[in-house]
Amino acid sequence: MAHRFFPMFVRAGLAAALLAFGAGLGAAQTADPATAELLARQADAWDKAIARQDRAAIEGNMTEDFRQIDGDGDIENKTSFVDGLMSSKLRIDPYTVEELEIRIYGDVALLSGRTRMTGAYDGKPFRSHYRYIDIYVRKDGQWRIASVQITRLRP
Repeated sequence: MAHRFFPMFVRAGLAAALLAFGAGLGAAQTADPATAELLARQADAWDKAIARQDRAAIEGNMTEDFRQIDGDGDIENKTSFVDGLMSSKLRIDPYTVEELEIRIYGDVALLSGRTRMTGAYDGKPFRSHYRYIDIYVRKDGQWRIASVQITRLRP
């Protein structure tokens, strides 16, 4: 059985709950450029930490109650998510985000975009293209990622 991290990049998931959540928050505030730039840099650094399998940098950007929900409804917590990334079977090539959008609702920020990812799992190459939304929360002046959801896009 493949490790549970790899399917994160090839499954679809949670949209209705996020819409319901966002609807209760009201309209997005205009993100001040400094906050939007901070979040964009932080998200980019996290992506790079994932590609190089830097456990400390990955965990440092996550809330303790982090969760990732995949298209099958399976939930990863912080420990299982990071452990999957650290698998010696996994290699993720550096990747970039397309169409980054940042919406801020007080102490909650929704970062969304698309990613084309390549790498290998257990020696077998993979390629994926997915749309994602990352939910960041600000606590004690620090932004941390609390949740990730992805949806696979067709080739």
